[in-house]
Amino acid sequence: MEKIIAILEDIKPGIDVSSVKLVSDRHLDSLAILSLIAEIEDEYGIMIPAVEINPDNFNSVESIFVMVNRLLAED
Repeated sequence: MEKIIAILEDIKPGIDVSSVKLVSDRHLDSLAILSLIAEIEDEYGIMIPAVEINPDNFNSVESIFVMVNRLLAED
C-alpha cells in the first residue's frame, strides 16, 4: 500500500491521499487517473483492463490496493 500512496502523492502533492475520497471529492480527474494507471502498471508489472477503470476502484487508497492485489493474483 505504501507504493500506491507514494504514487498518489507524486500525482497529487499536498493532499492526504489516505484520508480522502479520491474520485468522489474530485481530487483525481481523468488525466490524473490515467497517470495513476500508467504508474501502477509500471510499478507492479500488470495491465489494468478497461473494465477495472471505474470510480469505485480508484476512490481510495484501499480500493486501489484491493484492485492491484486482485490483478496480481490473476497473473
